[in-house]
Amino acid sequence: MTKRTEISELGEFGLIQRLSQGNTQHSDTIKSIGDDCAVIDTKLLKTLVTTDFLVEDIHFDLSYTPLKHLGYKAVVVNVSDIYAMNGTPKHITVSIAVSNRFSVEALEEIYAGIYLACENYGIDVIGGDTTSSPKGLIISITAIGEAAEDKIVYRNQAKEGDLICVTGNLGAAYLGLQILIREKQVYLEDPYMKPEITEENSYLIERILKPEAKKKIIEYLKTENILPHAMIDISDGLSSELMHICSQSKVGCLIEEKEIPIDQTAYDQAMKFNLDPTVCALSGGEDYELLFTIDPKEREKIIQNEGISIIGVITKPEDGLKLESRGGNTFDLKAQGWVSF
Repeated sequence: MTKRTEISELGEFGLIQRLSQGNTQHSDTIKSIGDDCAVIDTKLLKTLVTTDFLVEDIHFDLSYTPLKHLGYKAVVVNVSDIYAMNGTPKHITVSIAVSNRFSVEALEEIYAGIYLACENYGIDVIGGDTTSSPKGLIISITAIGEAAEDKIVYRNQAKEGDLICVTGNLGAAYLGLQILIREKQVYLEDPYMKPEITEENSYLIERILKPEAKKKIIEYLKTENILPHAMIDISDGLSSELMHICSQSKVGCLIEEKEIPIDQTAYDQAMKFNLDPTVCALSGGEDYELLFTIDPKEREKIIQNEGISIIGVITKPEDGLKLESRGGNTFDLKAQGWVSF
């Protein structure tokens, strides 16, 4: 039987000491955990800062989310934002609020995922906070990155004629979530029913429980000297994110349905659920792929990378935001992705 250590046995400072690891990987980390503030030597680069909350029963369901995966994902969703600015993530702070439902061992599982992500993405944990919660679990991570001022990519510089690019494939995370929701409902109705988690849809489940940020894509763009004009990560769905770019850049867009990358497993699962695979790709969210626009002269470099698809073009603002269907019809692009409130 696994030992359960109550958090109250350790107290706040004892818990921090137990969960903290010496994972310093960067020479610019002057002071990490253990003082009133962390100290970072920023040198001549610009500092990028982003924060994300993950709240139990809003952003995750512990009935099907392993704690280690949750810790890993909490880091990745922040790292993805740094990459979306064409930056390099370097440091994070981790703040957790927990109820007495959780043991010290449960928190160690979360931190095992956090430190695994930090190892994979070259990040130092330099601080944070722990406190009690009257109900449930809340994780807040702040990520700190860096970039040269002239290499930072914002959302507001897309230009007419730019090619619209997206990494990886879309809709898989949403369909993985639908599988997990279905299996939870089956379990609630009959706890003895065997889950229908096949080898084929394990990829979809991994996309929702353990996403990865696009470090290799950013490295490729830098190697090829490609500086996107505008960029954003896809957390709320392709439509929503493209609307953000177009709104802030004051441009229109035209994307082609046939060019939107959808994994065959995701396509097949969408059909089983009687869902439109394209709608899943446009509005599903939580893919954590990168959406960016580039000068057309970079086309030949982009098509050399199999992990990037060109899905459309930036147009004049008066042309609006459009989707051309496989049948050749044109429709207004709609946002039906995640809404926080």
